[in-house]
Amino acid sequence: MTVTEPLTTPFTARATAAEVLDGVDLTGHRMIVTGGASGIGAETVRALAGAGAEVTVATREPGRAATLVGEFAGPGPGRVRSAALDLADLSSVAAFLASWEGPLHALVANAGVMALPDRQLTAEGWELHLATNYLGHFALARGLRGNLRAGAGRVVAVSSGAQLRRAVDFDDPQFERQPYDPWTAYFQSKTADVLLVVGIARQWAADGITANAANPGYVMTNLQRHLDDDTLRAFGVTIDEAGNRTVPDYYKNPAQGAATSVLLAASPLLAGVTGRYFEDNQEAEVVPGGPEAMTGVAEHAVDPAAAGRLWAYAEQVLTSR
Repeated sequence: MTVTEPLTTPFTARATAAEVLDGVDLTGHRMIVTGGASGIGAETVRALAGAGAEVTVATREPGRAATLVGEFAGPGPGRVRSAALDLADLSSVAAFLASWEGPLHALVANAGVMALPDRQLTAEGWELHLATNYLGHFALARGLRGNLRAGAGRVVAVSSGAQLRRAVDFDDPQFERQPYDPWTAYFQSKTADVLLVVGIARQWAADGITANAANPGYVMTNLQRHLDDDTLRAFGVTIDEAGNRTVPDYYKNPAQGAATSVLLAASPLLAGVTGRYFEDNQEAEVVPGGPEAMTGVAEHAVDPAAAGRLWAYAEQVLTSR
C-alpha cells in the first residue's frame, strides 16, 4: 500500500448506499455483485441499479434475486439480472466466467460465510471460509481480468474489522494440521480479502484496474446465521424470551452497511484510488492489529510481501486442483 494521507469523503458512517450515489449517473456501466440477493449485497445492487447500472446478482440460488430483478424491470436505465455462482465450486466459477461477455466496470466481492461451527471442505478439499471468502473470489477476479481491463474496472472486496485479529497462517491456512477454530478461520479469510486488493493494486495497475477493501461495520444479516444466542449477545444483541432480536444503536441497517461498498464501486471520489481499506466511508489508518484494536486496518492485512505470498499460494492451489 502506498503511504499517503488517508482519503476522506463527505459521507458519514450513517450514510446510505443511495445517498453515496446521489447525482451519480451509472448508465452504461456493467457490474457484478456476488451474494447480492440479500443483506448488504442486495442494498448494494439496489443503489448501483438505481443510479442506472446494469447489475448482475451472482448467487448460488438465482431465484432468490427475483424481487430485485422485478424492482428494475420497468422504464429507466437501471437493470438487474441474476446468474448462478457458487464460489466454493470451481466448476461453477468457470461456468459463470464462460457466460460473461464484454466489459466489466465493477466487481463487488460481497459473498461470504462466517464462523462455521465445524470444518467443512469443498469438492476440491478446501476449507470453506478460505474457499468462499477468498479463493473463489480470486478465481473469479482473475478470470474477469480482461473484462475489467476493458471497463477500466474496479474490484471491491467486502472485508471486516475481523482482519484486525489474525494474519494468514501460511504454514497451515486450511487447518489440515492444527485444530479447526471457526473464528480463526473467519478472521484470516477476511485478512485474505484485504490482501487480495493489495495484490490486484500491485499486479494489475498497468491494466487500469483499481481495487479496494470495504468494512461494512456491524450489520445484522444472514451472515450471522451460524451464531448461537450466546455469541449474538456477546456482540451486543438483545434476545427476549420469544427469540426476538434487538440490535444496539451502533449497528447499521443494510442500506448503511452497503454504503462503503458502493462508494468504492462507483463514486467519482474514488477514481484512481487503489490498494486501500475503507470503513464508515473513509479510508482507515494502518494499525498494528491484535485483540485490542477496534478500528483501522492491520499492518499484516496490507503487507505487500504477504499479499504477494498469498497471490502465489492461490495460483498454486487453483492450478493443482
